[in-house]
Amino acid sequence: MVKMAQKLMFGSTIADWQERINVVRLREERAARARKIMRKHGLPALLVWSKENVRYLTGLWASGGGNKYILFFADHDPVIFEQAGWFRQMPDQAPWIKHWRLSQSWAGGVAGPEATREQAGKFAAGVFQELKERGLTGEKLGMVGVDGTGETALEKLGLHCTGAKSVMMEARQIKTVDEINCEKMVANIVEAAWYKVWQTLRPGVHEEDLNLVAAATCYEQGAEEIPSGNFRSGPETFARGFGQSGRMIQTGDLVYGALCQGIKYMGYTSCQYRTFITGRKPNQREKDWYQTLLDRVDAIIDAIKPGNTTADAARFFDPSSKWGWPDEAEVLSIEIGHGIGLGGGHDYPVINRQWSLKYPQVFEPGMVIAVESCEGEHRVGGVRLENMVVVTETGCEIIDHFPRGEILVAPA
Repeated sequence: MVKMAQKLMFGSTIADWQERINVVRLREERAARARKIMRKHGLPALLVWSKENVRYLTGLWASGGGNKYILFFADHDPVIFEQAGWFRQMPDQAPWIKHWRLSQSWAGGVAGPEATREQAGKFAAGVFQELKERGLTGEKLGMVGVDGTGETALEKLGLHCTGAKSVMMEARQIKTVDEINCEKMVANIVEAAWYKVWQTLRPGVHEEDLNLVAAATCYEQGAEEIPSGNFRSGPETFARGFGQSGRMIQTGDLVYGALCQGIKYMGYTSCQYRTFITGRKPNQREKDWYQTLLDRVDAIIDAIKPGNTTADAARFFDPSSKWGWPDEAEVLSIEIGHGIGLGGGHDYPVINRQWSLKYPQVFEPGMVIAVESCEGEHRVGGVRLENMVVVTETGCEIIDHFPRGEILVAPA
């Protein structure tokens, strides 16, 4: 039987009288875990462009794309190559960072091939100098998010570059107590958005109207960056496809929403689905769809416990052949469990029939996972559910508390 996690005892503001999310501890424990994983893989240095990993390693915000990048070391303080404007603004705002340098960017090559080569050379020279000062030019340099232009320039200087995205994914898969509380906080924020959507939903409302309601509510509740949502209605609700259709919701429509990776608190993302119906109660076929869906999600969640693997959970997903589809790739992104954390996209572990049965991953305490599934009929309608869970020492617990036990009837 699925178990709900304990609710947070605090809100998103700070206080001196209560232990809440401790951001200093959050930064320090993430960095310590990354260094542990780097040493495990024999990587003394990482060169990181991707914004979620810059934030994980340093606590700093980044836009990605190479405008800002960092050198992170297993045994030295990190070096931040900060972008224009921010280079003058940030040092006194992030006093935990000791080494600041001006970044050298070619903005994706927009300056043309000659200027790009020159900028890439400056970029590589700056990285090389920092490695030389630490005696690391002969060691492996892990690359996370660096484009081909940057990697080529580094290799011209004799550096041994190696892909290290999987190293960062391994580091990020186990969450600290503060990371878990960040995930609980974003789940709370989304709970408020679901309620506002539920109140707003009625015939005549457009799918995009629900996106606006959800976004505004998330901002009011403390979300950062631009919240995004996708709502689909009527015959668009099975399985998943185009969104933002401009469709007007009609009486009797099923409606589902995805309040997922654009909604963040302290960089930590939500991933939730809920299903509603407008203007009537669900009929027996729709109830049966939803009960089948709920039973499946519950069985998967019950199988997520330390010592079990993603194969143990994946066997509860139905094969694609259930819907007459010959390849498991057809349900890859709609019948899946996946790690969540900083940034967008999926983290370790992944639960699906396409990979997990052959290449299982072990569940460990501290993982935060989203489990999603669907039921329905093509061009008729369908239902979806996604829950966020945290793996504990004894099993796992659902951290999003908005009702999940039935199709939610929108108030008239």
